[in-house]
Amino acid sequence: MRAVVQRVAKATVVVADKVISGIEDGLLVLLGVEDADTQEDIDWLAGKLVQMRIFNDADGLMNLSVQDTGGNIIVVSQFTLYASTKKGNRPSFIRAARPEKAEPMYEAFIRAVEERLGRPVGTGVFGAHMEVALMNDGPVTIIIDTQERS
Repeated sequence: MRAVVQRVAKATVVVADKVISGIEDGLLVLLGVEDADTQEDIDWLAGKLVQMRIFNDADGLMNLSVQDTGGNIIVVSQFTLYASTKKGNRPSFIRAARPEKAEPMYEAFIRAVEERLGRPVGTGVFGAHMEVALMNDGPVTIIIDTQERS
């Protein structure tokens, strides 16, 4: 799994002119799933996401997690995180999992994050055209790939 994690002051996801999710002070997570991903990847990434200390403490140092701050999370599926641009000008998405694998993995990841966070997580709509708006706070943007965790 590959995640682009952005600390946000606010974020929204709109589908067909309807706001599906909206948060303030939290994390917007763009999540890509590849064929090699397993439940182990879900568990590791969910734990990392909830406990990652990227929020400022009283001294302005990044010592607090989204769990510590009571912040919220939106998770949006984004297969294009597995784009390969090695050849030609049209990206290849061959490493991205097919929807029949990716959607259940995406949903399992959301449940795993909710369990660790202790509250609901906002989402996009799998496979839909979405408008994602955010105000990055910092800016703080972190890329995590479960295949590079060792």
